[in-house]
Amino acid sequence: MEKRKSIVAGFDIGGAHLKVTRAQDGRIVEAVTIATPLWLGLHTLTLAFEETAPIYACADLNAFTMTGELADVFPSRDAGVAALLDEISARVPGENLIYAGPSGFVGVDQATRLSSDVASANWHATASLVAKLAGDALFVDMGSTTTDIIAIRNGAVANDGYTDAGRLLSGELVYTGFTRTFLFGVASSAPVRGRLTPLMNEYFASIADAHRILGVLDEKDDRHASADGKEKTIDGSIARLARMIGRDATELTLPEWHEIARWFSEQQLRRIHDAASLVAGSLARDVPIVGAGTGRWQIRRLAERMERRFVDFAEIIPADDAVRGEASSVAPASAVALLAGSQV
Repeated sequence: MEKRKSIVAGFDIGGAHLKVTRAQDGRIVEAVTIATPLWLGLHTLTLAFEETAPIYACADLNAFTMTGELADVFPSRDAGVAALLDEISARVPGENLIYAGPSGFVGVDQATRLSSDVASANWHATASLVAKLAGDALFVDMGSTTTDIIAIRNGAVANDGYTDAGRLLSGELVYTGFTRTFLFGVASSAPVRGRLTPLMNEYFASIADAHRILGVLDEKDDRHASADGKEKTIDGSIARLARMIGRDATELTLPEWHEIARWFSEQQLRRIHDAASLVAGSLARDVPIVGAGTGRWQIRRLAERMERRFVDFAEIIPADDAVRGEASSVAPASAVALLAGSQV
């Protein structure tokens, strides 16, 4: 029987962020997120690997999952998977394993032949860990860009779809996140002094602006530039929000801007609620919602709305208290580190 690896690094390579964790003796001790705009080129990933090198230094094993193959710098998902695997081999020394969903962890060479299993499988890794730790659950992971909603029955992942296309159809993938989503991606209008105002169909603001105005955004979770490249302050967010409805910031009061921001957050929640109601299906009423990701504030609201108990992924994973929150925000990276480390 192979001895358990004492230090395992977990990586989630996304199209917008690189997330890296370090597990020691089966416990997450470090976790970090680095903005990695892959649409600008693979050099952004190279720089991110260099910046996070202290996290995975001297690891006995490196475990990877990815969604970055979707970046439009690649002509296809297969090409994206192949390119990212090449980067892993070139940039990260040591023993590297790739998460391939139902096929489990595989070597880089085998992963090349299983690109359809490797592509965007990070949700499956996290859900598999939740199945081990929490048993039956409705697992919801809301990141900066997307939300995964997965039923877990009898201690196993009970997904309907697997690919992005399949999960979009099943409601298990909702393309809305806590920071990067465009406001016209969650609503086509907003109430302004008793009248619904159609939105400007422009990227003037993001959902991060709405959540900043509401005071529920942790600034470290908004790692990309604002829509206008200006300051990430409440005043800056109000100015951006105002452009969405053809106004200037001074035209409405602060409480009115709060209500408009609340409207956008509510519209996002309704989309997630609709999908979660479908995915939950026949799950028993006492089955909790396990929430992970930077959008756990929104997932708590979902649990209240669905009248289900909320369980924070941060509280059920083995992790040092100082890094629990960040370990949940980078849940797939935490999951592959813990899952790979427990293999014998």
